[in-house]
Amino acid sequence: MTWTSTTGVVLRDLVPAGTRRSWVEAGHCPDRDLHSLFRDRVARHPRRTAVIDDAGAMDYAALDRAVRRLATSLRDYGPADIIGLDLPNGREAVVAELAVAAIGAVAVHLPDGGSPVVSTVLTDVSEALESDEDVPWSPVAVDPEAPARILVSSGSEAAPKLVAYSHNAFAGGRGNYVRAVHGVTAVPRDLVLVPLASAFGSFGAAITLCRFGGTLMLQRRFDAAAALRVVADHRPTHVFGVPTMLRRMTELASTMDTSSIRAVVSSGDVLTPETLAVTRAAFDRPVINIYGSSDGVNCHTSTPGHGVGRPDPAVTDIRIGDGEICALGPMTPLCYVDAPELDARHRLPGGWVRTGDEGFLDPDGTLHVVRRLKRVVIRGGYTISPAEVELALGGHPGVAEVACVPVPDPDLGERLCACVAVRPGHPPPSLGQLAEFLRDRGVSRRKHPERLLLLPELPLGRTGKVCLRTVARLAAERHGALL
Repeated sequence: MTWTSTTGVVLRDLVPAGTRRSWVEAGHCPDRDLHSLFRDRVARHPRRTAVIDDAGAMDYAALDRAVRRLATSLRDYGPADIIGLDLPNGREAVVAELAVAAIGAVAVHLPDGGSPVVSTVLTDVSEALESDEDVPWSPVAVDPEAPARILVSSGSEAAPKLVAYSHNAFAGGRGNYVRAVHGVTAVPRDLVLVPLASAFGSFGAAITLCRFGGTLMLQRRFDAAAALRVVADHRPTHVFGVPTMLRRMTELASTMDTSSIRAVVSSGDVLTPETLAVTRAAFDRPVINIYGSSDGVNCHTSTPGHGVGRPDPAVTDIRIGDGEICALGPMTPLCYVDAPELDARHRLPGGWVRTGDEGFLDPDGTLHVVRRLKRVVIRGGYTISPAEVELALGGHPGVAEVACVPVPDPDLGERLCACVAVRPGHPPPSLGQLAEFLRDRGVSRRKHPERLLLLPELPLGRTGKVCLRTVARLAAERHGALL
């Protein structure tokens, strides 16, 4: 399939049509567009709460009316348009996503402003939300294999990438992993701490609402105490967040009623053993770790520490090529947007996605991620994995959060800097103390950080993950180097 937008963007499905059809025939994809799925949910339970955000609760009927009002205002756009969304993380973004789906267009969250790939950018949907008018809407026929969403990678380490997904890949592949995470939950009530704009949080409107008819809980900005109040007041069944968010919530969890939670779901960054332990202890519930990315890979497990789970053919199969993890399945995206060089670099024949991560499948079929190949520090020709050092330092009693980043060096090219947020009640560790701690845990001396930056807390990016680019800039400024 080839799709061309009104702005001249050409999207080609790199997965053969026959392969896509086999997933539909196997029941892995609904073969429906997102808005038709949403209309079914509205018809079945109009008075069920759809969205809870900082402005309160909104049921399916009210959400549907707002969607139809906004869709009507977008009558000049249609199935050949890419609509940018620059809206608060709440009902505004949900209404906009669903209205774009209603007109058959493609939605992309653009928190940093416009993009040459979009036809227009929505920055204000207040009229659709504030009006009581009930306008009619005639459904638009949409090919389920046509593009529905463009995800933007986090950009925490490099420039963000745009990745195009079809309706089937979203409602099918991505929906199937969320269904597996929910388990036997009849009607999910999802507290999604990360933004809808993130790859991790992108399931919120399309899957929690359209696919499963559940309740979606959102915050404008993450705040640990406020998130726990949402848990106590609105009783979500599942909490989705990156490890940093979950760790910050654990420090206050004992002060709130968290008994409604059936599972805590972590993704978007490495879940260290220390964060896993404190999260399990604080919530007394299973912690599900998801290995995935906007590029089209996913695997999850409720037993972190023993691999990242077994590949699910309803989501994506996994194979190992020359040590690299590669993925192909119902959630596989169409292609990168306006970036044929990325398609050439990251896609293989048949549509397989190269993840850039090193891993292996054990005899039981469980996937193990050895290291992220894309994130390394080169010190005088010696390659260091920052994640390995972070994992070890995360066990230091005085370290609340840690990120290891390169700082430029005129002699060796790069040196490793440990950026540390100190745990309350502990004295700040020195570089020598961290080195001793690493040595006791068998970490080679050549991998030890040579610079240290102490921060009150690590800066977060728009997806809720630690923003490594910001941390690297702060580290370079502190140690007198220029990036």
